[in-house]
Amino acid sequence: MQDSRLSGYNLGFVKTLLWLRAFVCWGNAFVDLRRAKFLRSPHYFLMHFLMGLTMLNKLTTLKLSSLFAALMFSMSVTQAAGPVKVFKPDLAKGKEIMQQCVACHGADGNASAPIYPKIAGQHAEYLYKQLVNFKSGKDGEKPLRENAIMAGFAAGLSDDDMKNVSAYLEAQKQTLGSAKNKDTLALGEQIYRGGIAEKKIPACAGCHSPNGAGIPAQYPRLGGQHAQYTESQLVAFRDGVRNNSEQMSAIATKMSDKEMKAVSDYIAGLR
Repeated sequence: MQDSRLSGYNLGFVKTLLWLRAFVCWGNAFVDLRRAKFLRSPHYFLMHFLMGLTMLNKLTTLKLSSLFAALMFSMSVTQAAGPVKVFKPDLAKGKEIMQQCVACHGADGNASAPIYPKIAGQHAEYLYKQLVNFKSGKDGEKPLRENAIMAGFAAGLSDDDMKNVSAYLEAQKQTLGSAKNKDTLALGEQIYRGGIAEKKIPACAGCHSPNGAGIPAQYPRLGGQHAQYTESQLVAFRDGVRNNSEQMSAIATKMSDKEMKAVSDYIAGLR
C-alpha cells in the first residue's frame, strides 16, 4: 500500500509544492517590509527571503536521473498492479462513523472543550494520517501518537472508514476562534510570522500559511484551533509523547513554555 501511494508522486507535484513553499516564504518577507519590521529586525526579512531562495534552489537541483528512476518505478508498479483504483470517499458513511466521536469532538467536529481539537475543516489527508498513527505499531511497537482513547477508537476502523470520516470532517466548517491574552499577543505573532532567529526556529507561517490554513496533504490547518490543545501538542512533541513529525519535535524541543503558550494563543485567532 505504501509503494502505491509513493508512486503517485510525480515531478509536477514536487515542483508545485516547492513553488508554493517559495511563494509563502517570500510573502512573509513582503509582510515584514510592509509592517516596517525590516529596520527593527532585518534578520526576519532575510530569513524568509533566504528560505524562499532555498526552495527555488531545490527546484533547480532536482536530478533527472532520480526522477527517471522514480518514473520507471511508478510505471512498473502500475503495470504489475493493473489499473489504479481511485478511492471515492463516502460522506454519508463518514457522517455515520462521526457519531462515535460526538462526545469529545462535537457533532460537526467543532469540539467545545478546549482540551479536544477542532477537526472540522481539517485537511482529510492529515486526519487520515493521524488515525493511522494512533493505531498500534507493527509487532507490538508503540504508536507514533500515544492516546488511549484515540488508540481504542482507531483500532476499530478499517482503512476505508478512516478515509470516509476524514473526508466528511474536511467538508465541515470550522468555527472561528480568538486570541485571549493581550500580554503575549506580540510574542505569539513574532514567533508565528518570524520565528525565533536566535534559536533557529523557523516561522510557523512558512509551513502552515500566514492565515493558519496549512497546506493540504502536507501541513495541517492551525487557525482557529483551541489554544490549550495546540499548546498540549507542542508539549507532546517536546516530551516525545507524539512522534509523528520529526520537524515539529525538533522545533518544540527548542521552545520555552512561555513561547509555546504565546504562539498557541495567537494561532487561535487566525482566520
